[in-house]
Amino acid sequence: MRAFRVLSEGSAPEHVSTPDCTPQAGELLVRNRACGLNFADLLMIRGKYQDTPKPPFTLGMEVAGEVIATGPDVDGPPPGTRVAVFGGSGGLADMGTYPANRAVVLPDTVDFETAAALQIAYGTSHVALEHKARLQPGETLVVLGAAGGVGLTAVELGHLMGARVIAVARGDDKLEVARKAGADHLIDAEVPDLREQLKALGGADVVYDAVGGDLFRAAFRAMKPEGRILVIGHASGDVPQIPANHLLVKNIDILGFYWGGYLKFRPEVVTDSLGTLFQWAAEGRIKPHISHVLPLERAQEGLDLLKSRASTGKVVITL
Repeated sequence: MRAFRVLSEGSAPEHVSTPDCTPQAGELLVRNRACGLNFADLLMIRGKYQDTPKPPFTLGMEVAGEVIATGPDVDGPPPGTRVAVFGGSGGLADMGTYPANRAVVLPDTVDFETAAALQIAYGTSHVALEHKARLQPGETLVVLGAAGGVGLTAVELGHLMGARVIAVARGDDKLEVARKAGADHLIDAEVPDLREQLKALGGADVVYDAVGGDLFRAAFRAMKPEGRILVIGHASGDVPQIPANHLLVKNIDILGFYWGGYLKFRPEVVTDSLGTLFQWAAEGRIKPHISHVLPLERAQEGLDLLKSRASTGKVVITL
């Protein structure tokens, strides 16, 4: 079968031919039809991602396709079933084996490209907001980096979940993208008084932070009592230090969050969330933005689009 693989640590991925896969106990064999690309793939090539497999390995974290066969002691889903799976790797090949407990059956109206594109970005925001922060209708959600890959999904899902959404992003163009995704209030990230602007809007019940740095510090100081801050990432490169005495005065919760971590100790949290998201996609309530759909032969071009930030939304490879 065809595969796009990293053959040794730090080497550029190559198109190679490999033997067909065989599912082991607890696994499904899936004919991969679409695979979403991620910045984590670029980190894996350099051996810098926290869950990089030992080379040689096939790139491609989030995949959708059809079950071909099941391994020993696997009850289903049966061959022929359309599924989506976050495998962590293996998606950029004609076939792949994945843990059966990670597979989610797709609604008939959700195509493979959509299923491959929404898993990480929407899954991150949905589990963070629903499971971790327990966002409630009517609460105020502040999204820092609201026009970014996961930030925009947080705006969209926060709106769907009934929250009042304040989007913080840099520049009018990015703020307009957040507005179209459902933001109720827009604040430019470069304003000198972000804390005061947030407080003037009533403060934050939940902060979704994939940026860190000064934006985190300003939002932290605009929290309501019993507010929750989701630490998603630190795109600014500035990991803020948290004054513990402020936490106790306002009864604030700081919630660290890593979506992929749940697959190791509570995979049902992820699969249940994806089931909800695929149903929303089937109903037309969410639709991931896919800027490029490329065949496997052009997988390197897709990675280059990510590296140069020339894509918007997702890049999907079809097989």
